[in-house]
Amino acid sequence: MAEAKHHGSKQKSQLDRLLNFSDGVFAIAITLLVLELIQTLHAQPGERLLKKCLEHWESFVAYTIGFITLLICWINHHIAFEYIRKVNTTFMWINGFLLFVVTLTPFPTAVLAEYLGKESRTALAIFGVNYILIAIAADAICSYAYNHHLIDEEHREYYYSYKLIYRYAIFFNVIAFLLCFVSIVIPIILYSILFVFFAAPKEFSSRLHKRRINKKITRKNK
Repeated sequence: MAEAKHHGSKQKSQLDRLLNFSDGVFAIAITLLVLELIQTLHAQPGERLLKKCLEHWESFVAYTIGFITLLICWINHHIAFEYIRKVNTTFMWINGFLLFVVTLTPFPTAVLAEYLGKESRTALAIFGVNYILIAIAADAICSYAYNHHLIDEEHREYYYSYKLIYRYAIFFNVIAFLLCFVSIVIPIILYSILFVFFAAPKEFSSRLHKRRINKKITRKNK
């Protein structure tokens, strides 16, 4: 009994350390985003501040997009971990891959800020690759947790629906990425839709879960 309690306490400690480390990485990545804005303050002698800011509107747009991206990513990471009760070394490496992509986000954000008005399609495509990697990392975390029983058994049915939304997100992001070379408007619309859905992942996955349950009930009644 005491050994089981100690084992449970150890698992919780490992999980807490992983979460604390992950939160710290997210905080650093968000902080790095603002460095691109700071660069715009290096004005030439006699140059007006307002004019300088207006000339670098791309940097403010890119910062906003980058901040929203990381915030939504953190929200989804937080919710995914609500149901995870234990971790192992492999899972830590998978989570590390997500953190790698998170810390990489300021780079495509800087590219978007610098080249949005010059090479908009290429800049948006580079930013789109980052979205694909985030979706792959999120899918890997949820799939591994589900397949290796790192979550409570009572939540497995719901968690399956939750992990499905990231599998769909991979394909959605690939389509948006390919469209970047054809159009600018369409990918921006698709990424905006992505923001809306994943800003509230619980609601999205709950609706998907209900649809799956209703389908099962319908099949049984036939």
